[in-house]
Amino acid sequence: MGVASGNGSGTDDVRTELPEDLTEVSDFFRALGKQIKLLREQAGLTQRQLGERVGYTEQMISAVERGVRTPQPELLIALDRALNARGLLAIAADDVIKARNKARVRHPAWFRGYVELEPVAVEIHEHSMYAIPGLLQTEAHMRAVYGMRQPLLTEEVIDERVVSRLSRQVILSRWPRAIFSWVVDESVLMRPLGGWEVHREQLRHLLEVGRMRGMAIQVMPLNRSEHAGLGGPFILITPKGRPQTGYIEAQQSSRLITDQEEVRIMNARYGALRAQAHTPEESMTLIEKMLGE
Repeated sequence: MGVASGNGSGTDDVRTELPEDLTEVSDFFRALGKQIKLLREQAGLTQRQLGERVGYTEQMISAVERGVRTPQPELLIALDRALNARGLLAIAADDVIKARNKARVRHPAWFRGYVELEPVAVEIHEHSMYAIPGLLQTEAHMRAVYGMRQPLLTEEVIDERVVSRLSRQVILSRWPRAIFSWVVDESVLMRPLGGWEVHREQLRHLLEVGRMRGMAIQVMPLNRSEHAGLGGPFILITPKGRPQTGYIEAQQSSRLITDQEEVRIMNARYGALRAQAHTPEESMTLIEKMLGE
C-alpha cells in the first residue's frame, strides 16, 4: 500500500479528540481558543451572545474556543472587532491557514485514521500487492515513490511526507515490540522503483528487517496457482486493549473496518495468504537470489 499514501504502504474514523483531525497543530488552536474565550469573558458575553454578534452559532464559538475547529480568517476578523481585540485575533489569520496546511501535508487526511493506531499497536499484519509496505521502505525508495506521484508534489511536501513515514518506522525497534508480519507479492520485488541502485538498497533493507527477531516477511510467488488476496491489499492492526481493526486503501480514499465479522473474514484470508506464500526463510533466500548474493 505504500504508493498511494500515507499507507501502511481514514473513513470509519476512530478519532474523537479533534473532529477536524488537526492533531499536528492542536496546541496552537487550543491556545488561540483560550485567547478568544478570555476576551469574550472580559467582554461579559456568553458564547451564544458572541455568536449572534458575529453571525455564527453558539456551537461553533464553543468548538473554536476548545480548539477543535479551525477559526476561519473571516471569523477571526469578526471576533477581533466584536471583542475589541485591537488586531490580536485578526493578525493570527495567516498563521491559522499555514498551520492547517502543514497538518494536511504531514499525513493525508484519508490516512490519518489508520496512522493514529500504529503507535499503540500490539500486532500489525499487512498484505501488499502493489508496493513495498510503508514501514519497510528506505528513505531513497520513499523519495522515489513520492517524486513520481501524479499530480506532482512539491519538494517541500515530499520532504514532509518522507520525514513522517520515517518517523512511523520507530515502532519497528520499540520494546516491547509489536508482532509484525507482511505478505508481499513477488511482482513488487521485481519492480525497480527509483532505479536499480535504489531498488537494491531496498531489497537489502528487507533482508535486514526480515532477519530481525519478531519480524516475518513472506513473499507470494508469481507461480502460485492459488492466491487468496486478489481482492486487494489490506492491513490488520490490533491497538493495545482494543479489538483488531482492518484497513484498506485505494487511490486517495481509505476505510477503517471495525465490524468484527468483516475483520474475521480478513483474518481468515490473511491466514490463507501466509499458507500460500513462501515461508519467511524461503522468502529471505529468494531476495538474496534477486540481489545475486
